[in-house]
Amino acid sequence: MNIAAILSCLESLAPLVYQESYDNCGLLTGSSAWECTGVMVTLDTTEAVVLEAVRSKCNLIVSHHPIIFGGIKKINGKNYVEKAVIAAIKNDIAIYAIHTNLDNVIGGVSGKMAELLGLTNLKVLSPSPTGLKKLFVFIPTDHLEFVRDAIFKAGAGHIGNYSEAGFTTEGTGSFKAGKGAHPFVGEEGKRHYEKEFRFEAIFPSFLETSIIAAMVKAHPYEEVAYDILDLAGTNPSIGSGLIGDLPKPVDEKAFLGLVRETFRSPVIRHTEFRNRPVKKCALCGGAGSFLIPKALAEGADIFLTADLKYHEFFDAGDQLLIADIGHFESEQYTTDLLCDKIREKYPNFAVQKSAVVTNPVHYFF
Repeated sequence: MNIAAILSCLESLAPLVYQESYDNCGLLTGSSAWECTGVMVTLDTTEAVVLEAVRSKCNLIVSHHPIIFGGIKKINGKNYVEKAVIAAIKNDIAIYAIHTNLDNVIGGVSGKMAELLGLTNLKVLSPSPTGLKKLFVFIPTDHLEFVRDAIFKAGAGHIGNYSEAGFTTEGTGSFKAGKGAHPFVGEEGKRHYEKEFRFEAIFPSFLETSIIAAMVKAHPYEEVAYDILDLAGTNPSIGSGLIGDLPKPVDEKAFLGLVRETFRSPVIRHTEFRNRPVKKCALCGGAGSFLIPKALAEGADIFLTADLKYHEFFDAGDQLLIADIGHFESEQYTTDLLCDKIREKYPNFAVQKSAVVTNPVHYFF
């Protein structure tokens, strides 16, 4: 199996199109055409992780954080980024980053946090622009099911937890085949009327090319009549952060105790206790201070995130308990999520989590 197959599996969970504009997700070193000997999953790619992958005979590292984030002007081993890249290139190790695209899917980084805390009724805290389009295509009656099935199989028709969602209306189409045409029905030079269905379905924009190809291949007409429209609004399943409900209200201190235990946080920085039970919890893995206004607007009782600055704690007022649980701590279980995804698709393939603890932050008690 080549590396491309593993990357396709990961991108079915978190398509690259969902990464933020400043990010650098995807294959950073190596070739997707290489035969994959094993996968090492990590939160960060350091030189130690690369050497661990070499010892474990894994030639693909899947990392949450991109080791190459900004531009590299020199590669001479003077910092941890250059050392890791040099080690990867020397040992033919491919490095793949799955960062903000994994942050921005409901089953991604924040979704794993929510799962560990037992949250229900999850929804995205700050939905992204839709990234959705709608396809309209005209299909002759006898070929409706065949063409519709091909469109669904290519990825159209997903709405939330539902698949194969579409709408069909019946009507009559007309056309006149010109000289040199080879019409499926009708005759050259004569107007033809055909009973047809107009079928419509939504799809994520990044699948447009494959969906059109599948539709055209399945369609009987020489020239397929179709339209594609961009959809306005937001996509409720794509975006930053999540908010959900606890099974039952929990005392603030008891809940922070659960958070500390679950995420193994040595220290939790937080705003003043409000002496109110926690029922609705908002969260964002990694740095999520930009979502404080969203958590307030959604009526969250607590917001869990990391990397908060001093003055950002004031943004809570007395309406919200904010807790900084640590960047590494909030994202550490991402490696479990990625391992599970690959093993689900390829149960007999060599996938392992790195044993290197890459957290650069230490605590003195």
